[in-house]
Amino acid sequence: MVSGKKDTVASDDFRIGRTKIADLPKVSLHDHLDGGLRPQTVLELADEVGLDLPADDAKSLEAWFCDHIDGGSLEDYLEKFDATVGVMQTREGLVRVAREFVEDLAADGVVYGEVRWAPEQHLTRGLSLDEVVDAVQEGIEEGEDAADARGHDIRVGQLLTAMRHTDNSRDIAELAVAWRGRGVVGFDLAGAEDGFLPSRHRAAFDYLAEQFFPTTVHAGEGAGLASIRSALIDGRALRLGHGVRIANDLDVVSREGEEVQVTFGDLARWVRDREITLELSPTSNLQSGAVTAWGDTMDAHPFDLLYQLDFSVTVNVDNRLMSATTLTRELGLLAQAFEYDLDDLEAFQLNAAAGAFLPVEEREELIEIISDGFQH
Repeated sequence: MVSGKKDTVASDDFRIGRTKIADLPKVSLHDHLDGGLRPQTVLELADEVGLDLPADDAKSLEAWFCDHIDGGSLEDYLEKFDATVGVMQTREGLVRVAREFVEDLAADGVVYGEVRWAPEQHLTRGLSLDEVVDAVQEGIEEGEDAADARGHDIRVGQLLTAMRHTDNSRDIAELAVAWRGRGVVGFDLAGAEDGFLPSRHRAAFDYLAEQFFPTTVHAGEGAGLASIRSALIDGRALRLGHGVRIANDLDVVSREGEEVQVTFGDLARWVRDREITLELSPTSNLQSGAVTAWGDTMDAHPFDLLYQLDFSVTVNVDNRLMSATTLTRELGLLAQAFEYDLDDLEAFQLNAAAGAFLPVEEREELIEIISDGFQH
């Protein structure tokens, strides 16, 4: 069994047969900028801005970021972000973090990624909303250029996130639309989920719908079916951030080997039949307590159940630093837990490509890149 704790196998060593998973083309849809910093970068930026940290060397700091109780609460999981957000308050800090973020995606074999972050959380040192978006975009483009110089073609788009416990969602929605075509590809709603339904932000979602601007909403991670329902109805979500608790709307009647008989609730059937993309993050889901109803090990995660029932499942890291993970590692752990082969891993990438916030022509190109990379 594989728990949510960091595996001792290095990411480069995860293989399917002789194929290294690290070498396969990947699509990353759910990856937080403030959850993907390098520990050494946090130390150096903290020193520049005078921020106190709980450790003074990269190894110890990394251990602190990863030191949380598996199967805990989403709120406990989110506490670590005070340190990373704290060092992302200057233009120089934002540019560096975004550049390194893209470089790390490329090293993980990602060919297309969407990075989500909340501009409203990066204004404490005088930057405006437009200035922080511009800084992150500069860093992304520098990272893309650096990856290209190393022979890796990667494209990364921004998802601007509004925080569900504040009242700034309409401003962030307008910001996202203003930056359409200049690096921003979608809108996200995040933060402590329980008690903060997407319906609180209906005005922002109405505006985005009027502008034909795509949205993804964190739902079904820290709260249940009501949150998912609101994400779809009030948020017009094309994708669900995590969405793992949609499994609560499934009644497993019987299971014999690989044959599963399930009764669908109306919500689960809608998500499955409409191919609403599920941005699942297996390790993070275990650590945040999102899947405690099913167990606390990777092979108990409802990922495989949802996959076998033809939900549009994708694999994501959520927060590389806090979960000590990579997309390669997440795919490797799932392959170990459920005996997936290359065809399965390719299916997850094709689902992600289909759900990407790109024009259909570019999604088709991305699908070709994935298919070519998985030829075996």
